[in-house]
Amino acid sequence: MKIKNNFAQAPIQLRMMCVAFLLLSGTQLFSNTMFQKQTVVQAFKEYRGTVIDSKSKSALAFATLNVNDTNISTVTNSDGEFLLKVPSDLINNEMTISFLGYQTKIIPLSNLNGEDIQILLEESVMQLSEVKINAHKDARSLVKLALAKKSENYLDKETVMTAFYRETIKKRRRNASLSEAIVEIYRHPYSSSKTDKVKLIKARKSTDYNRLDTLAIKLQGGPFSALYADVIKYPQYIFNDVNLFNYDFSFDKATEINNRAVYVVKFKQRPDIVEPMHYGKLYIDVENYSLISAIYNLNVENGEMAAELFVKKKPIGVTVYPTEAAYRVDYRLKDDQWYYGYSNIQLTFKVNWRGRLFNSVYTLSSEMAITDWQKSLDDGFTRKETLRPSVILSDEASGFSDPRFWGEYNIIEPEKSIESAIEKINKQLEKRKVDNQ
Repeated sequence: MKIKNNFAQAPIQLRMMCVAFLLLSGTQLFSNTMFQKQTVVQAFKEYRGTVIDSKSKSALAFATLNVNDTNISTVTNSDGEFLLKVPSDLINNEMTISFLGYQTKIIPLSNLNGEDIQILLEESVMQLSEVKINAHKDARSLVKLALAKKSENYLDKETVMTAFYRETIKKRRRNASLSEAIVEIYRHPYSSSKTDKVKLIKARKSTDYNRLDTLAIKLQGGPFSALYADVIKYPQYIFNDVNLFNYDFSFDKATEINNRAVYVVKFKQRPDIVEPMHYGKLYIDVENYSLISAIYNLNVENGEMAAELFVKKKPIGVTVYPTEAAYRVDYRLKDDQWYYGYSNIQLTFKVNWRGRLFNSVYTLSSEMAITDWQKSLDDGFTRKETLRPSVILSDEASGFSDPRFWGEYNIIEPEKSIESAIEKINKQLEKRKVDNQ
């Protein structure tokens, strides 16, 4: 007999990032301006470059760069590229570059010229002692211990974090939409069960509706979806008290992160569980059992059941089901306490139209990086300012405007493909203006 997990709760847990596939109606307009290049008086210095593997020379996506003795940081994009903006009074600090499974590197900012920087990281191989290897023979117990020690190992104060958030929609390999935002996050202590609050500071967007093939795709959840990937603060979305026992846990080869020995725990749903659950790897510090990183996927083998978790609305005659749902969350260390630093979510959907020979494939990605934070004594977010967990960022954004505002904020460097897409959209916009004259 097949055993079912607590699937009644699953839609609540997973629909934090829902997708609406809607038929377009009427005339859709492009945003007013796109990535306008303007001269901004800079009170900061920019450092632009790539992080790569020292041997293979391959790009290292999602590497973290942090300005030492500050909370200023950013991450590399999928091409290993970064753009780090540092206030002028901090350019004599050092920068720490770290990546999962690689040796951490520290470089004085004064040694960098600011442009075309190439940072090489060496892979780290960690051989744990027999004592450490045998300390935890039960991988499930180690995961439970990591979840239980969140009050000790993670930020225990109210914190206001500044974050950069981005959503992209691609039709097959071509970019169709880009939304970005600077947000402030009022984070409760990890020991608290209260939900964090998010305030939108500024948002911008660009959409090429011609590429959406008569479909308007909207991503519900926005920055909250990125926050809920934090499995320590929000274990109920993946490892709640009920479904924790519906997973099989096992040890993988140990590694090293930021010069710290790390257990690697693999997990997947038990074979007798039929509903979609997650599978992936957890990276747990050997010394204090902190979860440092988690990389996991949702099992979408049952496309119909998986679709129920994500697809909020679709036109009649259209079948939509996910082919990939991938998640990643990384934590950063400050004053011997860890905190959420970065998360990335990628959803791929196949769309079949009744009566059409070919289908369409859409990929929706969202990522958020904490770029600065400070401890707070009180909650300064008013109810009017606070975003709803069901927010659709593209509805809140108002075009690529106010470039002066974005100048000083650290963002995730745009991928070449996104830059190319926006350049093409610009050309179409200019052509439309000429045709209308």
